[in-house]
Amino acid sequence: MGSKEAKELDNGLQPNQALEESEDDARLLSPQGQRSSWPAKIFSPFKKGRRLEPFRLLRQDIRNIRQRWVSDWTVFNQLVLASAVYVFFTNILPGITFASDLYVLTGESWGTIEVVFSTGLCGVVFALFSAQPLTILGVTGPFSVLAENMYHLCTETFHVEFLPVMAWSLIHAGWMHYLLAIFNAHDWTMQYVTNFSADIFSLLNSVIYFYKAALELKRNHDNVPFDAFLYAVIGAFGTCLLAIVLSTALDWKPLFGRIVRMGLAEYAAAISIILFIGIPHIGELADLDHQRLTIQTTFRPTSPARTVFFVRFWECPIEWVFISIIPGAIITMLFYFDHEISSIICTLKRYGVRKPGGYAWDVALLGTTTAICGVLGIPPANGLLPQAPLHSESLRHWADEPCPSDDPETSDGTLQMEKVPRVYEQRYSAFLQAGLILMFIAPPFQRLLGLTPTSVLAGLFMFMGYQSLSVNPILPRFCCLLTPPSELPALPEGVRGWLGVHAYTVAQIVLTGIIFGVTLTVAAPGFPVIIIILVPVRLLLMNRIWDRETLRWVDGWACREGKPEDDGDDGDDDDTQQDDVDGRASTRLAAADDVERGASNVVNNGAEKRKNI
Repeated sequence: MGSKEAKELDNGLQPNQALEESEDDARLLSPQGQRSSWPAKIFSPFKKGRRLEPFRLLRQDIRNIRQRWVSDWTVFNQLVLASAVYVFFTNILPGITFASDLYVLTGESWGTIEVVFSTGLCGVVFALFSAQPLTILGVTGPFSVLAENMYHLCTETFHVEFLPVMAWSLIHAGWMHYLLAIFNAHDWTMQYVTNFSADIFSLLNSVIYFYKAALELKRNHDNVPFDAFLYAVIGAFGTCLLAIVLSTALDWKPLFGRIVRMGLAEYAAAISIILFIGIPHIGELADLDHQRLTIQTTFRPTSPARTVFFVRFWECPIEWVFISIIPGAIITMLFYFDHEISSIICTLKRYGVRKPGGYAWDVALLGTTTAICGVLGIPPANGLLPQAPLHSESLRHWADEPCPSDDPETSDGTLQMEKVPRVYEQRYSAFLQAGLILMFIAPPFQRLLGLTPTSVLAGLFMFMGYQSLSVNPILPRFCCLLTPPSELPALPEGVRGWLGVHAYTVAQIVLTGIIFGVTLTVAAPGFPVIIIILVPVRLLLMNRIWDRETLRWVDGWACREGKPEDDGDDGDDDDTQQDDVDGRASTRLAAADDVERGASNVVNNGAEKRKNI
């Protein structure tokens, strides 16, 4: 297969579509060499094979779902169950914190019951019907800030009801998501995202969770006596440290048995959370004035003025039906970039994801759930960070596969094997965690949540920040920044020195600090846009500051194989690039066959790994 056809397949195009584009370009020219009329120019990008061809990516995504959906339900094991329990805690407990903020910021329009309902409902829908079930959904902090601003504008400035305006805003956001999916927005936005932006976004979420842990402890300090605050500090750090220690249980050999070590490691966070929920009820600690999660004991909307989960949106003044298009567009931009980046980060190369996804289909599905949430009068959910990559991390294991070499056999005829990272790509973990969350809208389970001290939540925030940071490539490069030059490892051939690598790392850390500062202001809902702005900065500016080999070593495309610096090579590098592209195209063509084999291989490899522990 030629390089040209391979590039078409890598971009989601069918073979010969590039030739069709060339023929279309020729038709735009008149016999005298003059350009044709402006209507032809306007509609040319929408023709078959062009980047804006309607439904092109949706058709491809539907084929991908048909290939993988059945096999997604054939993989289930102990690690999948442990992942579901872990993601359940890391999703519902932070969500209740946002619910407490929304309760105050939206004048009791939304509370715990609405956030739990939305997280569970949207999670179940995506677990069943999404193209990439590794993505985890929930109500996010940036949307909470946006909802606060909208509430104040509606009630204090324009004197109009908040929920009907929000309902129309979410309905408008729904059809805007459809347009983004229909016209292949992923191709002309996220295809150019590199690990530079993705790693900054991942580091930002680690910082945010450490900050939220400190903020939760500050709230304890302000609201409880000093003795209860001291225990809150102990409980927070105890929850985090115990979870970290238990997560290393697989390395405790020969202590305990293999099954016990696996259970401790896989359920580390759940064990720690349950233990520190129970400790404050023992002995004299039970007499302390602990601050606990705010919950609701009846299945009805939080607002006293509502009796059912339904908004009479048609009673909204007609002018506000159209004015709400503006906040609808803001929500669309926020959700699109947030969800796309979440999906990209949870399928990065370090997780070894092999099954095809579907960004356009998931954006359309997100538009559907967003509009439904508007009609129900609950806050909409979208892709969560760091929960989405933490989900992939909790499903990650090492599998033995043949070495990708010209001669993979050894002298005795056996295959050379290497350990490669893989994740269990299935729908059970996402479905189970969302189903568990949806159960907690029932009053008995709500009361159970009310037993949780907020100190445990602070400890969970710290643990989530730690786990997200521990797999971020910025961390080892930051350690190299603190290492004496004589102790630094050798660099790959062509990289001039560590100075460029250190400068690249410092740039990422400084940009993370700047974006974090923005999240503390009223401009917080727009921070995903800043992440996207970094894309042209990386592609157009940074290659003028850093040399090509340094960028080639530290960065690469986030959504596809290869690196930005590969595009400008010549000579021998052109042959290498062509081989790489041809390999990617061949992989795409073989995807349908690999999916079925991949699911069974993953299970077998995981079982072998556990047997060897």
